[in-house]
Amino acid sequence: MKLYFPVPPQADGVLLRNFLRRCAVSTELARAVKFHGSGFFADGQPILANRRLAAGQMLSFELPADGEGVAPQPEIPVQVVHEDAFALLLEKPPRLAVHPTLNYPLDTLANGYAAWAAAQGRSTVFRPVNRIDKDTSGLVLAARNSYAAPLLAQGVEKLYYAIVEGELPLGPGVIDAPIGRQGDSIIGRCVTPEGKPSRTEYTILKAKNGLSLAACVPVTGRTHQIRVHFASLGHPLAGDDLYGGHRERVGRQALHCAKQTYTIPAYTPMPDGIVIDWEAPRQRITVESPLPADLQALLTD
Repeated sequence: MKLYFPVPPQADGVLLRNFLRRCAVSTELARAVKFHGSGFFADGQPILANRRLAAGQMLSFELPADGEGVAPQPEIPVQVVHEDAFALLLEKPPRLAVHPTLNYPLDTLANGYAAWAAAQGRSTVFRPVNRIDKDTSGLVLAARNSYAAPLLAQGVEKLYYAIVEGELPLGPGVIDAPIGRQGDSIIGRCVTPEGKPSRTEYTILKAKNGLSLAACVPVTGRTHQIRVHFASLGHPLAGDDLYGGHRERVGRQALHCAKQTYTIPAYTPMPDGIVIDWEAPRQRITVESPLPADLQALLTD
């Protein structure tokens, strides 16, 4: 896949290496193109990083080939709910890890994605921009290539639905409490003065059946942040037995990634790639996912 970048008047005379930074080409990618790819081109002619560009030129380069992805598993279904030139948004069910670990190399969303991508003739490398816990359901954002990955990681807004134990007053609230490791536990977290600053903004949308539905925005992104913050208030998530919740009514933590918003540059598809215009207004993409049936059932009669 080729990326094309038109050189605007204000970039006339700019060194190629500086123009690449303006176009959000990471240092890692620039080195890969230079040393392992086919190099950079201005109007079809090779150009070095220490050469200057002229307004009106078209800079281009081919994305280097990806390495091997994880083992493909076609039996793991993959539901893509949105796709553009930079990103994919996938719907992850509960009880499915996002990515393999050293001890668990199979049965993850990444393995299912590898099979899905291979069937379409795409790279099988899975690049999740953010991850959610194995028993959390909802949206997972993944970058389509090595250019998009650091670009998307710069700022993603996420909203979660959490169902917590106890009926809380309707309306907005904030939990601003530092989070750190829970003793010597590798997994567990807790609110502690020695922890990192952590802030969760939420709105209680509904209170019923001894439970409350909270729309949560994790302003910071600490491990288990929403789960730990509500547990610290004495209102753990339903089903979250790691932090004091009960599993009588639901067999996993009642947490769902319901919305993600990210920003991409304007682009125009080409037969062999895309033209990316950093001078045009950015495109703001928002994708939503409804509350799944097992969590909806907690708040119905």
